[in-house]
Amino acid sequence: MTRILILLTATALASPALAQTSDHGHATPSAAETQPATPVDPHAGHASASEPAVDPHAGHMMQPTQEASDPHAGHSMPASGANAGHTAPGHEPGIPDPPVGPPPSGAFSSPHNAADAVFGTGAMADAREISRREHGDITTYNILIDQMESRVTKGRDGYFVSAQGWYGGDIDRLWLKTEIESDFREKPEQAEVQALWSHALDPWFNLQTGIRYDFEPSPERAHLVVGIQGLAPYWFEVDGALFLSDKGDLTARFEAEYDQRITQRLILQPRVEIDFALQDVPEIGVGSGLSKAEVGLRLRYEIVKEFAPYIGVEYNETFGDTAAFERAVGGDVSHLSFVFGVRAWF
Repeated sequence: MTRILILLTATALASPALAQTSDHGHATPSAAETQPATPVDPHAGHASASEPAVDPHAGHMMQPTQEASDPHAGHSMPASGANAGHTAPGHEPGIPDPPVGPPPSGAFSSPHNAADAVFGTGAMADAREISRREHGDITTYNILIDQMESRVTKGRDGYFVSAQGWYGGDIDRLWLKTEIESDFREKPEQAEVQALWSHALDPWFNLQTGIRYDFEPSPERAHLVVGIQGLAPYWFEVDGALFLSDKGDLTARFEAEYDQRITQRLILQPRVEIDFALQDVPEIGVGSGLSKAEVGLRLRYEIVKEFAPYIGVEYNETFGDTAAFERAVGGDVSHLSFVFGVRAWF
């Protein structure tokens, strides 16, 4: 036993690397072992005291002067500052803006439809017709009661109805229009119906031609109609037409209106209508030249898009020989009316 103790003591004194044990029976590291070891690149497998620290997450060495990279984008920030090299989206430094100008002359030398140069005009014409029928040849309809109102005028109250509707597709449509105006408890002063064929000239305007029949004023008359209806620049809705009666009388009418949105539901609509005549038509009280003008202002509230009550004012005046015919029968050549009614469509 004495020999074993002597042997263990000599071994401990000869091996300083074997540190003293702790109270828990674990070896305490020596002073040399407590110095921090140089980090080792886990991919290279070699340690070097002169190498910089290694990013344990990315597996790539970080240069001593390199700033921390963006963990989201995966790209390091420039060392010269956040604004260095900053450009607006789509404008890289050193790359000029695209040229602005007319298309090259070669763009006008090819066929109107480029596919015709590959597949032939006949084959592509058939394909375009099939596409039009399957995707654009849709038949639908619309009915608009533009004005259905009561008119309160000094000494006379009445009503006025203006409605129109169409049935057809994007290019050709059957269009019907009607207007009725009268004092209450009297027969209509004006009552007309138009049946028109409408053909789209472009996305904004339609050429309309057909017939118009006047039930009032008497005597009844029929007219040939040629006109233009559509949406002018700045969103003015316009409707102009020429009327040739079966008696040879030529008259014209022009209407324009504009919807000024005050809110999403409240809309102010100025409107004007002007009537002309080429010659006197004393049977119906129409004189040559500018015969009548109506200027109105209506404020409507869209409870829903399809139904909107409104209030407003309208001023009517007759001119020239038309005013003379009106005075001869005891009528007013000008008057101001307060109106209230509804506008609806479906």
